[in-house]
Amino acid sequence: MKKQVAGLWLVLGCGVLVAGGCASNQTVKKDEALVPVAQAASPAAKKEEAVQGKTVAQAPVKEAEQSSQQQFKNALDKIYFDFDSANLTDADRATLVKNADALRKMAGAKVRIEGNCDERGSDEYNLALGEKRAEAARKYLVAMGIDPSRLSTISYGKEKPADPGHNETAWAKNRRDEFVVQ
Repeated sequence: MKKQVAGLWLVLGCGVLVAGGCASNQTVKKDEALVPVAQAASPAAKKEEAVQGKTVAQAPVKEAEQSSQQQFKNALDKIYFDFDSANLTDADRATLVKNADALRKMAGAKVRIEGNCDERGSDEYNLALGEKRAEAARKYLVAMGIDPSRLSTISYGKEKPADPGHNETAWAKNRRDEFVVQ
C-alpha cells in the first residue's frame, strides 16, 4: 500500500514538474505582426530598438510597398452596366484597358471581379446576371493578355448595393463590376 501511495506521489510530482516547467508567456504577442525577412529592420536598428525596449518596427520598405499596393487598388476602376445587360460598353472597355495596364505593372497581384446588380429581379436572376457581368470583364482582361489564373469572379447579385436608394440613379450605381485585389 505504501508503495502504491509513493508511486502515486511520484507520478503526481512529475506531472507538476512538467506542467510547471512549461512556458507561460506567449512567444508571439497578439498585436505583433510577423515581418518577412526581406522587410525586417537592419541589425543596427534592431539593436537600437532592443536597447530602448521597443519591438522591431516595420522597415520603410514595408510602408513603400503598402503605399504601392494602395495606389494599385485605387488604379482599378469599376465598370457599370445598362439595365438587364452584361454587355460591355465602349466606356467599360476603356476602363478595362486601364485596369489591364495596372495589372501588368503589379504582375503578382490576383484580382477578384465582383459582379453586382440593382435590386430589381429575383435573387436567382440577379446572381446569374452578376456572374455574366463578372465573366464579361474577366474575358476581356484575358483577351488583353492578363493571365486567367490571376483573375477570379463572384456574383453578389443585389446583396451589396453601392447606393441603397430605390431610384434609377441608385440602380445605375449598383449595376457594376468591382475589382478587388486579393
